[in-house]
Amino acid sequence: MEMKDTENRNEKPNSFDGGSERNSRGPDLGVSKSTAVKEKSSKVKCFLMKAMLEKDNMQAAYKRVVKNKGSPGVDKMTTEELGSYLKEYWLQIKNQLLEGTYKPNPVKLVEIPKPGGGMRKLGIPTVVDRLIQQALHQILSPIFEKGFSERSYGFRPGRSSHQAILQAKKYVSQGKRWVVDMDLEKFFDRVNHDILMSRIARKIKDKRILLLIRRYLQSGIMTDGVVSARVEGTPQGGPISPLLSNILLDDLDKELEKRGHDFCRYADDCNIYVKSQKAGERVMKSIKSFLEKKLKLKVNQEKSAVARPWHRKFLGYSMTSNLKPKVKPAKASIDKLKSKIKDKIRQGRGRNLAKFIQELRPILKGWINYFSLSEVKHIFEILDSWIRRKLRCIIWRQKKRWRTRKKMLMKRGISEKRAKKSVINGRGPWWNAGASHMNHAFPKRYFDALGLISLLEEKIKIEYLRTAVHGTVRTVV
Repeated sequence: MEMKDTENRNEKPNSFDGGSERNSRGPDLGVSKSTAVKEKSSKVKCFLMKAMLEKDNMQAAYKRVVKNKGSPGVDKMTTEELGSYLKEYWLQIKNQLLEGTYKPNPVKLVEIPKPGGGMRKLGIPTVVDRLIQQALHQILSPIFEKGFSERSYGFRPGRSSHQAILQAKKYVSQGKRWVVDMDLEKFFDRVNHDILMSRIARKIKDKRILLLIRRYLQSGIMTDGVVSARVEGTPQGGPISPLLSNILLDDLDKELEKRGHDFCRYADDCNIYVKSQKAGERVMKSIKSFLEKKLKLKVNQEKSAVARPWHRKFLGYSMTSNLKPKVKPAKASIDKLKSKIKDKIRQGRGRNLAKFIQELRPILKGWINYFSLSEVKHIFEILDSWIRRKLRCIIWRQKKRWRTRKKMLMKRGISEKRAKKSVINGRGPWWNAGASHMNHAFPKRYFDALGLISLLEEKIKIEYLRTAVHGTVRTVV
C-alpha cells in the first residue's frame, strides 16, 4: 500500500484532509455530495471511482465497517483506530485511488472449521481495505443487482436463506421430488480471475475500478509473516467477496433459467429440483460440464449427489417425505448444536449452574431463530429434554460422594429411603441424569427459573408473533 506505515501514523503527510473533530459520524471521507449511480448512464459508469469516493458513500461505508468491528488485518490496526488514522491519511489514500496507484495490503489468512469437516480459509483485509471494499460494494451492488436471478438468495439485499428454503419446499410440493445437490469444490479458492474480471467488465467501464478490483483479487496472503502471491480465488472475509461470487455465478443462474430448470442458489450452494432420478443425473452431468468449461469451476463429487430432498440438507435444513413436505433442521445441524453444547458443558463443570445457563442462552437463541421455519416440533422437544439431562448430569457430577448426593435429593423433596436407594445404584452420571429421581428433584420448572431457554417454547413464541403480524396486515388490507 502506498501510504505511511502504520507505525508512523503520527507523521502527517503534506496533503491533509482530516475532516472535523466535531463530526460524530466519523472522519470526513467525501469528495462532494452524493451523486446517484444509474446503470444506464455510460457517463457515470466511466466515473464510478469518483462516485465511490463521494462523501455520503464513504460515510456510510465507514459506519458499516466500524459497526461490524472484526479482527485487525496484517497491519494490526483496529476499527477503533480507523477514524483517527483517516483524519491524517485519507487525502493521500483518496488521491492514490483517483490516480489508479493505490495498492491494497495483503490479507491475513485465518482458517476456521467447516460444519461438514475440513477448514475454511478466510482472508482478513486491513480495516482501510475493508472501508474501500465496502464503499466499492455500495456502488457496484445496485448496478449488478438488477440483472441477478430471482432464484439467487445469497448475500443480496432483501433476500435470505429462509426464502431459499421455502422456495425449495415449494418445488418439492409441486412434484419435483428429486434434487441435484451441487457442491462447488473450494469455490472461493478457485475463482478464475480473468473470467471474473470479464464478467465485471460487461457492466463496469471505469478502468480505475477494474484495476482496483483486480488488485484486490491479486493481493497476497500473509501466513506466519510470509506473503505469498495469489493467482486465483477470492478468499472470504472482505466485504466485496460475496458480490464477486454472485457476479461470477450469475452465468450459472442464466444457464439454468435458459434450460427451464427450477433451482435455488445461495452463494456457491445450488440445488436443482427435477421430477426423476434419470433427469437429475442428466442435469448433473450437463451442468458439471458447463461449470468446468465455461467458469473453470470444479464440482465436488463426494459432496454432490442426485437424491431425494429428505436425504439431503440445504442451508442447514432438510424436509420430510410427505406428499406435502415439511421443513425441519437437518440431522447435521442438530448434531452441530449438540457438539457445541457438549463443548460448553465440558467448560462448565464445577461452575455455578445459573451462570453457565446464561452462557448457553445466546447459543440456543441463535439456533432457534434460524431454525424457526421448522414445521416438525417434536425435534425441539427432544432437544430440550436432552439439554436438561446434560444439565442434570452436571449437577450429579458436582456432588462427588453418595452422602452429599443423598442430601441433595432429600433437599429437593425426595424421601430419605428413595434418595439412599438412588445414590447407591451403581449407575453412572448419564444414567442417573435421566432417571426418575433426578427428574423429580430437578424438573423443567427448576431450569426455567435459572433462565434456561426452551427451544419448543421459543419456537411457539416466534410462530405466534409471526402469525400475529401477518394477521394484522391482512386486517388492515
